[in-house]
Amino acid sequence: MTASTTENGLRARLHRLARGSVVLAAVLGLCATGSGAAVAATDGDDPAVELLVSAGTRGTVAPGTATTASLTVQNGSDTRLTTGRVTVEIGRTPLGDEAALSDWLDDADAPGDFDEIGSDTTSPVDPDTSVTSSLLIPAETLADLTPGVYPLRASLTGAAEDASDAEPVVSTSVLVVSDATAGPIAIFVPITATPADGALLTAEELTTLTAADGALTAVLDGVSGTSSVLAIDPAILASIRVLGSAAPEPATDWLRRLDALPNERFALQFGDADVAAQSQAGLTSPLRPTTLAPFLDPSRFATAPSTPTADPTEAPAQTPSPGDGPVLPDDATLTAVDGATAGIVWPRGSVVEADLTTFANYFGASTVSVLPSSSTSGSVGGHSTVDGHDVLVTDAAASGALSRAANENDAAARQALLAEASAHLSLSGRTSVGAPVLVGLSRDETRSAEALKETISAVDTLGFGLSGILAAQSAVTTLTSQADTDRALDLQSMLADEPVLGQFATMLDDPQQLLSPKRIQIMRASSVGLGGAAYDDAVAAVGDATLATLQAVDIPPASTIQLLSANADLPFSVRNDLPWPVNIRLSVEPSDPRLEVDSPQEATVQPGTTTRIKVPVSARVGSGELNLRLQLSSPTGVTIGQVETVRVSVRAEWETIGLVVFGALIVLLLGLGTIRTIVRRRRERADADASDADAVDAAEESS
Repeated sequence: MTASTTENGLRARLHRLARGSVVLAAVLGLCATGSGAAVAATDGDDPAVELLVSAGTRGTVAPGTATTASLTVQNGSDTRLTTGRVTVEIGRTPLGDEAALSDWLDDADAPGDFDEIGSDTTSPVDPDTSVTSSLLIPAETLADLTPGVYPLRASLTGAAEDASDAEPVVSTSVLVVSDATAGPIAIFVPITATPADGALLTAEELTTLTAADGALTAVLDGVSGTSSVLAIDPAILASIRVLGSAAPEPATDWLRRLDALPNERFALQFGDADVAAQSQAGLTSPLRPTTLAPFLDPSRFATAPSTPTADPTEAPAQTPSPGDGPVLPDDATLTAVDGATAGIVWPRGSVVEADLTTFANYFGASTVSVLPSSSTSGSVGGHSTVDGHDVLVTDAAASGALSRAANENDAAARQALLAEASAHLSLSGRTSVGAPVLVGLSRDETRSAEALKETISAVDTLGFGLSGILAAQSAVTTLTSQADTDRALDLQSMLADEPVLGQFATMLDDPQQLLSPKRIQIMRASSVGLGGAAYDDAVAAVGDATLATLQAVDIPPASTIQLLSANADLPFSVRNDLPWPVNIRLSVEPSDPRLEVDSPQEATVQPGTTTRIKVPVSARVGSGELNLRLQLSSPTGVTIGQVETVRVSVRAEWETIGLVVFGALIVLLLGLGTIRTIVRRRRERADADASDADAVDAAEESS
C-alpha cells in the first residue's frame, strides 16, 4: 500500500475538511455509502459531533432499485444537541476514473449538477450518546442512473446550540450503481504473528493468540465461509510444531482448524521476510532459518519404535533391538503449509524487473509475484506478465480501503471505507468488462473477526480464488516502482554481523543455539508488514542484540593483586550472560618473564553466572610490580571480548621473612620451655634434699 493511498482514508479526510462546530462524516456505502466527511473538532483531536449516513449495501445499489439510508448522529460534545436536518444529494455525472474519485473525496470537486435524493430530521442527542433514524430512497429517484460511481453530498444544519450562527457542514461521499457484467473478485488475506523476542512464538504467546478471543482465532473466524485466499507465515506453524507434546491445546486446535479450512492458500516467506530486499541486497539465494533444531526438545517427541531382526523365525528376534530414540521433525516438516500452492511470492511493492528474474532463480521459472497496481503501468489488478514473468496485480486503491475497513471496529466508519473500496473496484472493472480483479489486505495482526468477515464478504466472489485468478488471461504490463536501496543496505548490514557471531558462537557446544534465532530475527526485521518507525526499531533491535551478545562473555575489571608467596593460584573472574554454557580458554601473559604463569586454562562457564578460574603462578623475584594480560578465547582459538590488564604486586620475600620470624618464635618458645623445665627440676631436687635433711635431724633427736 502506498502512502498516497493511505492518505485517502476516512480520518485523513475528516481533518482536511474541518469547518464549523459540527462534525459531519457522511457515508453512503454498502451499509454506509461514501467515505468523505467534514469535521469540527473540540480542543482535543476527536470530533465533537459526527453524522454517519449509510445507504444501500456496502456502498452499492442495483440499477433502478430502492434503497434505505441510515442516519446516525453521534454527540461527543459536553452539551446536548438540538434537532437538525440532514440533506443528501447526488451528482448525475458519474466519476470516470481514479483521479476524478480522488478529487471528489479529497477536495469535493466534481462536474455536473446535484439533485436532492432525500432528507430527514435528526432528534436531539444527549452528550456521549447517538441517535439513529432511517430514510427511504425511492427507486424512481435513482432510476436514471446507469452503472458507475456517482458523487454524493450530504449536509447537516441546525444541530448546533446556536443554530442561527452555524453554517451547514458539507461532506463528500459516493454511491456505486452496480454493473452486472463486472468481473469476479479474489481477495488475499495474510496470516502473520510477531513474537516479542524476534524468534519463534512462545507457548504463552500461542496460548494468547489462539484463545477464543485471540488474534489468530479472529483471523480464522473472519475467513471461514469465504473464498478468500490465505497467505500464511510458516513461522506460526513452526512455533506450534517445535513444542511437540508441550504445545498448548488451543494452538494445536487452531492448527487443525486451519488445515481443515477449504480456502486456497500459499506460504509467505518465513517470518514474512521481504524477498525483494533480499534480491536488491544481492543475495544469491533466499533467506531461510539456518536450522530449527535448537528449538526442539527431544523429551517432547515420541520415541521411534523398536526395530525387529531381519528374520523373525530366528531366536534373537524374540528380543527386539533398542529403539532409535525420539523422532524429531526436520525443518521442512516444521514449516510445511498443508495444501499450499507453490511458487507464489508476495514482496513489498518496491520491485524492479531484475528482481523478477532473481525470484525465478530463487524459486523456479514458474514463480508468480504478487504486486500492487501502484508498482505497475497499464494494469489495475489481476493476472499480468512483466518481461515474461507472471505477476498477480492487486488493486492498490481498493486494497488500501479494504485493509483499513478490516481494521476498523466502528461499524459505521467501516461502511464508509467499504463504500470507498466499492468505488475503486467499480472503476477497476470498467477498464476491462468481466475481467477478474484481485485485492490484497495489508499485513495486520490486530483485526477483529467481525471487521474481517464483513470486509471479505463485501467483495468476495464465492468460489473464485487463487486458481481462478491464475487461470485468467494475462495482460502485458511494465513495472514503474523503484528499488528500495535503504532496505537492501540495512539487510546487508544485518547479515554482515553473522560471520562475526559465527566465530563468537564457537564457544557453544552447538553454535546454532545462537545463530538460528539470530537469522530469524534478521528475517523478521525485513518483514513486508513492517514500515516506518516499526521497521527502524526492528533494524535497530538487531544491531543492539548483536552488540549485547558479543559483550555477554568477558573478564570483569579486577583490582591490584597482592602476591605474597613465590607460588600461588591467582583467581580471575569470567562472566557469561548468555542463556547457554560457554567453553572458554583463559590466557594469562605476564609483562615480566620473572613471573611464570601456567596458561591457558580451560573452563566451562554456566549461563547467567560469573565463574572464578584459578591460574597457577610462580615468582622468580622477591619483590616487584608487573602486569598480567588476560584474554579469553574459544576452544578453536577465536578471540572473545577485550583484553584485560591486571596489576600484580609481588612480595614473595615476605614468605621468607615470615618463615624466619616463625622459626625464631619456635626456637624462643622451645628455649623458654627448656629453661622452665630445668628450673622446675632444680626446685624439685632442692625440695627433696631439704626433706631428707629434716628427716635425718628428726631421727637424731629421737635417738
